[in-house]
Amino acid sequence: MTVALVRRWLDAGELDLPAPGSGRTAARWWKLAALTENDVVAGRLAEAHADALAILAELGGPDAIPGQLWGVWAAEAPTAVVTATDDGDGRVRLHGTKAWCSGAGICSHALITARHEDTGRGLYAVALDQGEVQPLPDDWHNAGMHDSDTRSVLLAGAEAAPVGRPGDYLSRPGFWHGAMGVAACWLGGARGVAAPLYRAVAAEHDGRAPDEHARAHLGAVDAALAAAEAILVSAACYVDAEPHGSRAELIARRVRAVVEVAVDEAVARTGRALGPAPLVLDAAHAKRVADLTVYVRQSHAERDLAALGRLAAR
Repeated sequence: MTVALVRRWLDAGELDLPAPGSGRTAARWWKLAALTENDVVAGRLAEAHADALAILAELGGPDAIPGQLWGVWAAEAPTAVVTATDDGDGRVRLHGTKAWCSGAGICSHALITARHEDTGRGLYAVALDQGEVQPLPDDWHNAGMHDSDTRSVLLAGAEAAPVGRPGDYLSRPGFWHGAMGVAACWLGGARGVAAPLYRAVAAEHDGRAPDEHARAHLGAVDAALAAAEAILVSAACYVDAEPHGSRAELIARRVRAVVEVAVDEAVARTGRALGPAPLVLDAAHAKRVADLTVYVRQSHAERDLAALGRLAAR
């Protein structure tokens, strides 16, 4: 179902979003939020595709062809290292195992980070239909985000095209624009998780005494969601005004911290207000909670807060 939904969005042009810093950054993020509110896993895959297209445009990579579904495989694991080597005729080959590859068996193409000899970490565009690209067996044991098909992928000399120069992927302002796009998806997921709480409080009309605790939980969730929306609006204005601004990391870390709080509030308070029934009787809600709980762990929690504190202190 998730794959079919993403493909339907792709074919309908739903994933052709305004570029960050184009003057329509807010529209880009609201679309990502809306897609993820619909389906957390599909929204996560859609965000990666949109981010890949933005990276290709920013760093002068190959043009994406309509119908291609891109992933961004940039996670670095100490036990899974990919190296890039020149094969002598102007082409680059990737060797090694890449961990945390979302859409391993779904995407047609991916941007993959790899170490290139002594020049540092580079970014490479790879077509995934090569025989030298092999997704490894599924070892994902959590129901949350399982449909994202996140696996390790073996690269045995896969042909790749360099995208930008070594180091460009992390040093460009667009890296932090993409990080805020992920936060927009978290916000959409939080809205979806909180929807049953909104409905439950709105339905208090049968003569029973109102559930003041549920109302209080909803008030706290609504305030947190509003704060997350507001900071994304503010951040979008900054990105559009200063696409290459030096404060992108600071603002991105603020955005992610505020949205993560909204996610935590939505998950915890909806559960506390409504009890176990939605989690065990509503399959869509149970899946949304499980997916979002795993997805938001792309945050590095206190490490990210410490980095924010360091930047804020300056």
